[in-house]
Amino acid sequence: MTETHFIEIGLIVKPHGLRGEVCVNYFADSPFLLKGSVWLQKGKSKPVEHKVVSSRPHKGQELLTLESCRDRNCAEELRNVKVLVPDADLPELTEEEVYLHQLEGMNVMLENGTLVGRITAFQFNLGAEVWVITTEDKKEVLFPATEEFVSDIDIENATVTIAPPPGLLELYLSEK
Repeated sequence: MTETHFIEIGLIVKPHGLRGEVCVNYFADSPFLLKGSVWLQKGKSKPVEHKVVSSRPHKGQELLTLESCRDRNCAEELRNVKVLVPDADLPELTEEEVYLHQLEGMNVMLENGTLVGRITAFQFNLGAEVWVITTEDKKEVLFPATEEFVSDIDIENATVTIAPPPGLLELYLSEK
């Protein structure tokens, strides 16, 4: 039997209402990933499968009702729990698309070939995708991953080329 690999598609941030519904910061574009079942992971524990009763958009997030969670106390215990799906359940991508987990660990270069650092994490602030780039000297750069600032993603060579807005890198990398 092959080992199942999971991809984080969201994070439960808080309960919603009294009947066990939870509010999810949802990182994926596909609403179909919140149908059927999801896997929940608390901390470093093994992911556990949960049947989804319903999901719906709400104020830029998703509200999720799970068969196993029917009251506010249960929903409160799910705060900060990761929402995962098996990578085999992910939809096929077009040539121009990538999954975030494919970018993690990639080198980030400026258009002139200068190494900035590696992508080490992702944040989602008000629906905007932000890459955490860690430099060789362990400084963190929060980079807005928009089409305007990302010039190229080369999966084969594990590099991302960026054209950051003026002053962004200096803000994070200047000596303080």
